Amino acid sequence: MRRPIRIQNLGGARAVILHRPHPTVQALTRQLTAIGLEVTQVWPDFTAEGIGADFVFFDADMGHDGMFPWAAGQPPMPMIALIGSEAPGRIEWSLRAGAHAQLLKPVGDNGAYSALLIARDAFDAQHALSAEIADLRRRLDGRQTVVRAVTLLSARGKSEADAYAQLRQMAMAWRISFEDAAARIVASHGQDGGADGQRDQG
Repeated sequence: MRRPIRIQNLGGARAVILHRPHPTVQALTRQLTAIGLEVTQVWPDFTAEGIGADFVFFDADMGHDGMFPWAAGQPPMPMIALIGSEAPGRIEWSLRAGAHAQLLKPVGDNGAYSALLIARDAFDAQHALSAEIADLRRRLDGRQTVVRAVTLLSARGKSEADAYAQLRQMAMAWRISFEDAAARIVASHGQDGGADGQRDQG
């Protein structure tokens, strides 16, 4: 199933331009202001006020590791690289920094709007994928925990089917999910060899 593209109203959004004073900044500011964004230019440090920005434009030519106050490649907002030098090393660095779109320098009278929309969509897609991967990992961990819990219950002389049924009964009695019940059994076994699980089941 394809993810729907969201064309948002950008009026009132905040953009930070992390770039030294330059005609590029002036041209970009004109474009962003015309679109309806509030614009702040900072250099050389990414100030605290930029953390709450909706978009960040950054100078890929002068970029360096540690330029941003978050882990490399994990920005909390869409990032747009301002690229003057198309040297492979500079492009590679901007991608590692987390660029979701790019705008070539020198910046003229257009290009900012499409860069904003592309960056927003790429950012949303990245977060959706990360959330899906995290959910799959949780489900996999939950299944592994269920297998461990069933194994522990089977070790008490029950068949695997009976242990599975017992685990389901425990989840119903405790009014928690099947996976949470399995985690409780595994945790209690680690603490005292599983005596709690026997007491809770009665």
